[in-house]
Amino acid sequence: MQQQPLSRNRIFILLFIAGIFAVVGFSMFLTTVSWYAISELESASAVGLVLIAATIPRLVMMMFGGVVADKYKKTTIMFATNLIQSVMLFSMYLFVANDLLTLSVLLVLAGVFGMLDAFFGPASVSLIPKVVPKKQLQRANAIFQGADQISFIVGPILAGLTMESLGVASSFLIATILVFLSAVFIFPPFLKEAPVDDSVPQSPWNDLKEGLSYVRQSSFLLTGLVVLISLNFFVFGALHVAMPLLVDVHDGSPLNLSFMEAGLGIGMLLGSFILSVYTIKKRRGAVTIYGLIASLFLFIAFSQVPSLSGLTVLLFFIGFAMVFVYIPFFTVAQEKTENRIMGRVMSIIFLAMNGFDPVSYGIIAGFVSAGIPVQAVLFGLGITGMLIALIVFFKAQEFRHV
Repeated sequence: MQQQPLSRNRIFILLFIAGIFAVVGFSMFLTTVSWYAISELESASAVGLVLIAATIPRLVMMMFGGVVADKYKKTTIMFATNLIQSVMLFSMYLFVANDLLTLSVLLVLAGVFGMLDAFFGPASVSLIPKVVPKKQLQRANAIFQGADQISFIVGPILAGLTMESLGVASSFLIATILVFLSAVFIFPPFLKEAPVDDSVPQSPWNDLKEGLSYVRQSSFLLTGLVVLISLNFFVFGALHVAMPLLVDVHDGSPLNLSFMEAGLGIGMLLGSFILSVYTIKKRRGAVTIYGLIASLFLFIAFSQVPSLSGLTVLLFFIGFAMVFVYIPFFTVAQEKTENRIMGRVMSIIFLAMNGFDPVSYGIIAGFVSAGIPVQAVLFGLGITGMLIALIVFFKAQEFRHV
């Protein structure tokens, strides 16, 4: 029997549209609060505090978000999360419009907003295998990855244009509308999600321990987590803090930084498009490790290139290679994980992807502050990451044949 194409899968389409609105709204929020902290509060340190407030509670709550995703309907969680976030964004709009948004209020609102996102992420990713056949999972994940990249490019641009022409308050208002639209498209009666799989009634703490135990017993998931942590600590997290530092070293402009960020995003977008068309059926574990090794090799080269144009080109290829780590691993993890525990497993994967970024920021900033050139720091990180990747390659033979 011929499978229904994703373009005719009504639930997938609604989930896809809701995800775009949510990511554009979230990226607008991050850009707007960062600019508000610099321009209105006139404090560079406030930017760091706001970003920490938006990310650290999100990471702390992510494990619990997976537990909730396994206990309740995922569409209900996503709808409630978006609805509350839209209310908070509208509150920010009102505070700014009335000149009442202080740093303390902004930190609280940013923290709660980020914490709510910890529930949306695991729920959305664990819903995909529930509404998409296994044979279409890679394509579905690639489409979502591509949409995320486009959304994270569009969001800051839309926020910048809005703030330039209409002001900060209007940027918060547009972000409010977008996140609210995400809630509308994910409204549970529209999607009619199947009931939650039966699970053993137990405390949230025991649910969490069950999820951790499930991951520990899977050599595939453990190896994959090492690969993800290596990629995000040694490459992706390092790039976020390295790009503005390198632009400064080479006497570049904000436009150069925009080109570099766009190069990384376009590379990831192209890789996602290819994986949405071409399905990898064999040795997906090997593809994941090859993607990590390629990313690290390019990152080492990136640390030594002396021109901003060369750095931008390398960022395109790094972004392209990284997609071949994320999507094959995500797809196999979704195929191999039981639905009843999918949310918890996805939350652990999300934590591995995002939890080590702040550590990478701190290490690079610390070494650079100590007077070590940023290129030398990046080279050291790249070599260390490559050694780990090669150890994984030679030790994890079973993983390579998945």
